Amino acid sequence: MSDSAFSKLSLAEPLARAVAEMGYESMTPIQEQAIPVVLAGRDVMGAAQTGTGKTAAFSLPLLQRLLKHENASTSPARHPVRALVLLPTRELADQVAQQVKLYAKHTNLRSAVVFGGMDMKPQTAELKRGVEVLVATPGRLLDHIEAKNAVLNQVEYVVLDEADRMLDIGFLPDLQRILSYLPKQRTTLLFSATFSPEIKRLASSYLQDPVTIEVSRPNTTASTVEQHFYSVPDDDKRRAVRQIVRQRGITQAFVFVNSKLGCARLARSLEREGLKTTALHGDKSQDERLKALDAFKKGEVDLLVATDVAARGLDIKDVPAVFNFDVPFNAEDYVHRIGRTGRAGASGLAVTLVSPSDTRLMADLEKLLKRKIEIEAIEWDDERPRGRINDGRRAWREEDERRDERREPRQDFRRDARPPSAPKDPFFEQPYEPPAREEAPAWEANKPASTRVSANIKPKRKVAALFKSE
Repeated sequence: MSDSAFSKLSLAEPLARAVAEMGYESMTPIQEQAIPVVLAGRDVMGAAQTGTGKTAAFSLPLLQRLLKHENASTSPARHPVRALVLLPTRELADQVAQQVKLYAKHTNLRSAVVFGGMDMKPQTAELKRGVEVLVATPGRLLDHIEAKNAVLNQVEYVVLDEADRMLDIGFLPDLQRILSYLPKQRTTLLFSATFSPEIKRLASSYLQDPVTIEVSRPNTTASTVEQHFYSVPDDDKRRAVRQIVRQRGITQAFVFVNSKLGCARLARSLEREGLKTTALHGDKSQDERLKALDAFKKGEVDLLVATDVAARGLDIKDVPAVFNFDVPFNAEDYVHRIGRTGRAGASGLAVTLVSPSDTRLMADLEKLLKRKIEIEAIEWDDERPRGRINDGRRAWREEDERRDERREPRQDFRRDARPPSAPKDPFFEQPYEPPAREEAPAWEANKPASTRVSANIKPKRKVAALFKSE
């Protein structure tokens, strides 16, 4: 039996049974190193590539240590919040909560998830019944704290997952407020795929003598992911995606873009071109976002076009490819984007389409990955789209000028093929000759003789004088 087998952990029988039912056999490197440390009650700062099983690395040991509080009482007071897991996005929070429920399904430990975009009343009712493990996004958790729905004075364990992302989107003030509600004596676990100076400062502030675990060099990509960078103009990027999907026989893929507007437009364009596509971005309601993810997980959708809201932590098995339609503004997001494929040791494909305006972004990416990136030229298929193609500048261009031989040839309107012109009138060819005698215009001929009084002033009427002046 392998030393990395889950059976070596001596997990409690309910947890071991749940792990076996989920098909877990061998631990990943981050699980193998982190689980014993968390079981020992130490603070952890873990750096691991996305898709390596960080959720199980902190969930299983926390549940193992919380089993001493397990009880079947229906009283909410017997089920206070003892473990708090904070995540940056709604989708990631929902995913982690589902995993925790699966691990704890054979125990009496309760768990709940709270995040924005949903009605607070069902969340409030669940919190009032009592939960031991609370998974939350920072903003919605603060709403429940202020409404007195969540009391955190008995929390023993805090997990900050994807902490760098929470700092990127401005959650640091919210994190500080939340941590101020927690007991000073607690175990804090911080996990992320990338470590920045801000993360290290946060760790030094809130972690006590943490054990640093790095299963690989920080900010590196998984070796199981085949990476390609193609030089493609913006106008040809959609065509490149279609061609690679067809050539490689890709059944499903993520397509990442930088803006919400570009995400919606690209999804509509690919849908019109015959690919089953859905969009996932921040302007969609939470219900729409969950439906889009569910359709993608079930295989009802070929391409999931998404902004970076979906780049962090989403665990969808067997996604064979990731397309970076836009080079990410933040170089670290590249690591998280391509981490959606090649998960748990599987192979994957990551394709990045580089336009001429991406020079600075590619330089940032090379600096992060600490290697020179080779940009390849894409080889187009012979079959090219026919007809009028909108190039995005309100102009239409002919993609292929070759015409079908069955069509009638186009009529030639060149200068030498014009029809003969009509005969010219000789009257219009004669030069101009002024008349022999200048005649006054008609309006001058009727003009009265020049007087001192203007012709436009009506003269006074003369009347007879009654008296003669002397």
